[in-house]
Amino acid sequence: MEVVDVDLSDRTYPIYIGSGLLDKPELLQKHVKGKNVLVVTNTTVAPLYLEKVVGLLKANGSKINVESVILPDGEKYKDMGTLMKVFDKAVETRMDRRCTFVALGGGVIGDMCGFAAAAFLRGVNFIQIPTTLMAQVDSSVGGKTGVNHPLGKNLIGAFYQPQCVVIDTDTLSTLPERELCSGIAEVVKYGLIRDAKFFEWQEENMDKLLARDPDALAYAIKRSCENKAEVVSLDEKEAGLRATLNLGHTFGHAIETGIGYGGWLHGEAVAAGTVMAADLSFRLGWIDASLQSRILNLLERAKVPVAPPSTMTVEKFQNIMAVDKKVVDGDLRLILLKGELGNCVFTSAYDTKALEETLHSFCSS
Repeated sequence: MEVVDVDLSDRTYPIYIGSGLLDKPELLQKHVKGKNVLVVTNTTVAPLYLEKVVGLLKANGSKINVESVILPDGEKYKDMGTLMKVFDKAVETRMDRRCTFVALGGGVIGDMCGFAAAAFLRGVNFIQIPTTLMAQVDSSVGGKTGVNHPLGKNLIGAFYQPQCVVIDTDTLSTLPERELCSGIAEVVKYGLIRDAKFFEWQEENMDKLLARDPDALAYAIKRSCENKAEVVSLDEKEAGLRATLNLGHTFGHAIETGIGYGGWLHGEAVAAGTVMAADLSFRLGWIDASLQSRILNLLERAKVPVAPPSTMTVEKFQNIMAVDKKVVDGDLRLILLKGELGNCVFTSAYDTKALEETLHSFCSS
């Protein structure tokens, strides 16, 4: 088992990474505060792991009372209406201020459970047990929680850190290939924005990742978590540095919103968005053609989209991006690549004409 700490002073917490961690009851139990636990999961994950996690919490004669709520699966259910089901269950089962919410599932479950924990009784403890690669390398770490609004992704939420993150790499054995590839898109991001050696490692090991080589996956998860933990410890509330973790996300979120939540997986949209961000960076003269080509090649090898769907128009992109969380005083700030591999900037100081050229080059209208 590997342990990566997210250093936030008195709120520092561990990320446990390894095989068979859902067979270690003491690991989970020591982070439960109080005697009541609410496990939040979905219809896909519940048949696979809910019984196991409940058993973990009750093992070794523990006095923990465990309740669960099973939500519908999918990004289109990441909304206030579905969130209320968590609150309903918490109230009905008399969860108190010392209770612990446990997020068992992918990014949608983690975001919703975390937001519910932040809001219920003005804040209760919660634990992340991510079961998708996307959640393991990104969304379960760092305390970003929330739900979508019809006009924009993740516009409603809170920064709220978990007690711990338990990543059992064995859960990836039941992950559909499309979900695996979606998660790899976020792994690629870390190499591009701050870890050139990691990007080069991915170029050498992409085939192993796609083949679910246990050692390759474990390393990719660990290195991704180390990168994210370091950034979060320096900039928890996204004042500047943390925003760089959103490379490709402004374009990607626009795609997700524009085609309807759940039409594409998050990582698929981010992959296309990353290619668009690289295109804009190249047009601005900030990266060279060889780096742009390497990015396109690696994402194509990862079997994720490298362009937005044909239904996305320039106007649709512009309208959705105008309400992105990174807009300040009317200026859209973007994360763009600049210089050698592993370097980026978070800025509104770019030629907007180049942005229009990028959008027109990827959209038919």
